[in-house]
This record gives sequence, structure tokens and C-alpha cells, in this order.
Amino acid sequence: MTSNSYTEIAEQLKKARSVAVFCHARPDGDALGSGLALCLALQNAGISAIMCCEDTPPEKFSFLSAMKSVRRGLPTKQQFDTFVCVDSADVTRIGIFADAFSKFSGTTINIDHHVSNPCYAKYNLVNVCPASCEIVTDVLKTAGFEIDKEIADLLMLGLITDSGNFTHCDVEAKSFETAAYLRSKGADVNLINYNMFGRQPKARAILYGRVMNNIRFALDDRLTFIVTSLTDLTETGADKTLTEGFVDFPLTVDGVEVSVSLMEVKKRHYKVSLRSKGKVNVNAVASVFGGGGHILASGCVLSGELEEVIEKLTYAVYQNL
Repeated sequence: MTSNSYTEIAEQLKKARSVAVFCHARPDGDALGSGLALCLALQNAGISAIMCCEDTPPEKFSFLSAMKSVRRGLPTKQQFDTFVCVDSADVTRIGIFADAFSKFSGTTINIDHHVSNPCYAKYNLVNVCPASCEIVTDVLKTAGFEIDKEIADLLMLGLITDSGNFTHCDVEAKSFETAAYLRSKGADVNLINYNMFGRQPKARAILYGRVMNNIRFALDDRLTFIVTSLTDLTETGADKTLTEGFVDFPLTVDGVEVSVSLMEVKKRHYKVSLRSKGKVNVNAVASVFGGGGHILASGCVLSGELEEVIEKLTYAVYQNL
């Protein structure tokens, strides 16, 4: 399948009467921002819409009231004519909703910014850029849906967080133009930046120090590994969602080209996040293990003893250096 135009996606949304929007499990700012912004815009246009996610939004996003509306299950008595996935590189990323999405007989729409997205819906809008919120902004504008302050805040949330506060090397003029447009609609940049980068709970600070104290270097210091174990989470009282952003720190070290974060989700089972400064395509690395994402930021899941997992990842990165 190939990607559809903004106009085609906008027309499908305008025809819808009852929509369920899904984002990936363990949601980040871009997933929540793009999904909830789309939901609110549809509702404001008189279209029934709900947002579903396998996991509850992390507490740090609670400063935006729309987060309370995210559901963890589909209503059994409600009929939908349209399913939309946002910010999900593969349908399996939406977790418990993947089977229902794949088997849905109505209209399915996939809006995403990951280079690895295979266009798995009936209608697909896949545009490689810093954030899905950048795409959703243009979809709403194309459809003629109103973007009020609440929607602008949600879209700005995703744009700021997934672009690394506009520091990632894939940020182009278009991202700043989108940000300027959202600011003109009332997006509170100061509020978003403070809550995303200017505050953290005590448990995260303690966990951060513990994890970074044990950075491991490989391949002549071009590759780093950080590991968050279940023991670390238990002993610091931190939730797994508090590890977001950990993977970026090792890239600040001179000479490091790739940072890998391993989070133990259960015994011998690790969620892997990979980041690159630009020389290494970490999407290619993640794809070796059935994962994917972006050239500079990707992920996968690996099982095995910790040293075995590190050895596999080290070799995969070595092959792509």
C-alpha cells in the first residue's frame, strides 16, 4: 500500500460519524497529543470520537485535562464506522487493540511519521518528519476543523517532545512553521516546556542517578548501554514511564554515536530504545530484531540473559557503523 494525500484523509474523517482513535502502548507526548487533538477536533465538528490506549497516560502529562479522557478499552455497546491509528509504526504497537483494528470492516486510517511504517490500514498518511502532531496539524487544517487552544496545546506537546525541543537533526523549517501556527492558536509553550523538561518527581531523579552511574561503553566508546532493571524500579519506587528521556543522555558524551537503553519489563525480557547522532541508522539495527521506528530513534524487544542481549545489539550496531 502507498500513502494517501492529506485531502483524501481529511475527506474520510469528515465523512465519519463515530470514530475510535488508537495510539501505541506506553504512550509518549506525540502519541497522546496527536490522538487527543484529533479526537477533540472531531468532537467539535459534531462527530463522535474516543481515544483508546492500552496504558494510562503517564502522570507528567496530567497538566493537560484531555489526558483524563483516554480509555483503556473499547465500549462494548458503541458502534464505530472508523478506526484511526496515530503515531504507531506497526499495528502491533497498539497492543490489545491490534486484532480489532486489523479485522475491522469499516474505514481504517493510519497517520504516522515513522520511516518503517508499512501502511497497514485502508487509508494511510505516512510522512517522515519529527512528529505525528506535525502531520495531524495539517490534516485538521485540510479538513477545515477548528484548532482551538486546547487542541493547539496537545499538538504542540507532541511537536516539542518528539523533536527533542526542536534539537533533532530531522527538524526542518516546516516544524518551526507548524509551531508558529500552533502558538498563534494559543499553545502555551512555557507551560509545556516546564512540565516536560523543567520538573520531575524525586523517584525519577534517584533512578536517573542510579542508571547513569552504570553506563557501559563499547566499540571504542562509540556505543553506550544503560540498563534499568526491575530491581532499580522497585528500590527507587519509580514507575517505568519515568525512564522516558534516559536514552538521550549518553549521546552528550564526546565520541558516542549510538545510545541504547535497556529496560527490564520482566525476567530475561527487555524493551530496547536506540538513539543515534546521525552516522548510524538505528532503524536498520532495530529491524534486525523485528523492531523499527526512525533513522535516529528506534526500538525493539529482545529476550535472553542481559549479557547475551548486549552482545547481539553490539554486533548489530557494529555492522551499521
